[in-house]
Amino acid sequence: MHLRLSDEQRMIQKTIRKFVEKELIPLENEVLRNEREGKPSLSLEKRKELQLKAKEMGFWGINTPEEYGGADLGQMMMAIVYMEISKTFVPFSFGGYADNILYYANQEQKKNYLIPTINGEKKSCFAMTEPGAGSDTQNIRMTAVKNGNEWILNGEKTFITGGNEADFVMVMAVTDKEKHRQTGREGVTCFIVDRGMGWTSEYIHTMGEWGPASLFFDDVRVPEENILGEIDGGYNLGLEWIGFARWIVGAQAVGASERLLQMAIDYSKERETFGKPIADRQAIQWQIADSAVEIEAARWLVLNAAFTLDRGEDNRHVASIAKLYGSNMGNRVVDRVLQIHGGMGYTRDLPIERWYREARLWRIYDGTDEIQKLIISRNLLKGHVKVGQFI
Repeated sequence: MHLRLSDEQRMIQKTIRKFVEKELIPLENEVLRNEREGKPSLSLEKRKELQLKAKEMGFWGINTPEEYGGADLGQMMMAIVYMEISKTFVPFSFGGYADNILYYANQEQKKNYLIPTINGEKKSCFAMTEPGAGSDTQNIRMTAVKNGNEWILNGEKTFITGGNEADFVMVMAVTDKEKHRQTGREGVTCFIVDRGMGWTSEYIHTMGEWGPASLFFDDVRVPEENILGEIDGGYNLGLEWIGFARWIVGAQAVGASERLLQMAIDYSKERETFGKPIADRQAIQWQIADSAVEIEAARWLVLNAAFTLDRGEDNRHVASIAKLYGSNMGNRVVDRVLQIHGGMGYTRDLPIERWYREARLWRIYDGTDEIQKLIISRNLLKGHVKVGQFI
C-alpha cells in the first residue's frame, strides 16, 4: 500500500500545472467576456492551438492505448490530470481521445470512427438520456426496427454533451420491446449513427455554460454494420460509459475547489473589516478549514475509484461515492468562497459566480445525487459491499 505519487506522477502533475498556469488561466478574462457577449468561449482555432502545444509537451491521448498512439498513463494519472486542468474554467481537453466504449468497435468501425476520433478528424457524442429517461435509464423509449439490412430509428435524446458539434453519435435504442419491458436492461442496442444519416440537433439553453443538445431521429436509417457491440447488448455498454464518467466529476470538483479555496485564502488576507484582515476572523477561518478538509477527503475518494479501475476491479460502488461526495463538496466550497468574497464574489468581474453556476450541474449529470445514494444503499442492503470493507 502506497499513498504517495511516484516521481514520474509528480513530474507529470507539475508539468500540467505549469501548462494550466501559463496557457489556460491567462485566457479566463477572454472566456468570461466572450460568454457575456454570447460568443463561443474560445474559437476553434484557439482550441486547436492549445491542443498542439500540449501535444508538443507529450500530452496526447493521455489514457489512449499505446497501439493507437496514446500515452496510456492509466486512470490514476487521468484523475490527477483532471484535478489540474479543472483549476480553470477555460474549456480544454487533451487530444487523441475517444470514448471508452468505442474501443468495442469491430475493425471496420475502428477504421471509420475510432481512429478518426483519436486523430481529431471526427467528433463523437454519446446519447442515452431521453426526456422521460434521465436517471431512470431503464425507461428508454427510442426504437430501432429492423428493415432488411437496415434499422430504422425513431425517438429523441436530450441533454447530450457535444451533440451540436458531433459528426456521429453512439445512441441507445430499444431493439426488442418484449425483452426490454420484462427486464428494463435487455433488448437495447447501441448504434453508431453519422449525422449525415439524418438525425438533427437543437441547442439547449442552461443556467451555466454547458451547452447540451436534444437529438431528433425521424425514420433515420442505419446500416446493420453500424451496430456497436452485440444486438440487445447496448445497455451494458451504456453503464460502462456512465461508470467511467462518474468519478471524473469528483476529480473536476476537487481541482476547481482547490483553486477557489486559494482565492478565498488570498482575499481574506487582503480584505479588512474593523481594522483587521478578515483572515483573523474565526468565521472565515472555519470556512477555510472546513473546505480544506472536505477537498482532501474528496481527493482520496476519487483516487481510490481510479486506483480500483487501474487494478481491473469493479469500481462502480466507489465511483458513486466519489461522485456523490465530490460534487456536493464542490458546491459547498464555491458557496463558502462566494460568501467570503461578499458582494464582489457575486459580480461577473470575478470568476466565482461562473463556477457557482457550473458547480450546480455536478450534482445532476452522470447520475444525480439521488441515483448515487440509491446505488450505494442498494449495494449495502443487498450485501454486494460490506460495511467496513476495504475496497
